[in-house]
Amino acid sequence: MTKKDTEIDDDFSLFQDAVKGVKKLQQDTIVQQPNRNKKQKEAKRLTKEAKDAEFYFSDEFVPHLSETGPTRYARSDVSQYEVKRLRRGVYVPDVFLDMHGMTQTEAKRELGAMIAHCIKESVHCACVMHGIGKHILKQKTPLWLAQHPDVMAFHQAPLEFGGDGALLVLLSVPEK
Repeated sequence: MTKKDTEIDDDFSLFQDAVKGVKKLQQDTIVQQPNRNKKQKEAKRLTKEAKDAEFYFSDEFVPHLSETGPTRYARSDVSQYEVKRLRRGVYVPDVFLDMHGMTQTEAKRELGAMIAHCIKESVHCACVMHGIGKHILKQKTPLWLAQHPDVMAFHQAPLEFGGDGALLVLLSVPEK
């Protein structure tokens, strides 16, 4: 035997002496959940809700809205008194959506996201500022709002909330 072999044997015997009487451990499998960014998860969920809410807005469907006077609408189960209260400014909007400069697609997406946000945060009244411009969003916004099942009523906003270029929207928020 060479000197190297005897050193290896000595090391092995030393190791055996050191671990004498030690019992073998049984492996406990612990699965750790990966750390997920909660803000990112929330942002994805909100984006999905906004896309789901966009489903309600069709350009083909044209609801029957009053041609005379200011823009107004009330679901069949909502009192006309609520529309009158919107007109008078009794309801104060908690959320404002400014759609100036948006395309129709962007406006639909943002409108759906605003309604989803209002329902999530239990906001009953919102103000949608579509502007006047070329009258495209001014004409389309009431048609989209009338299609959404959570919109109870809307009316042209009083001057302090935008006048001809805005709508006050009354939403039905389910109780939690």
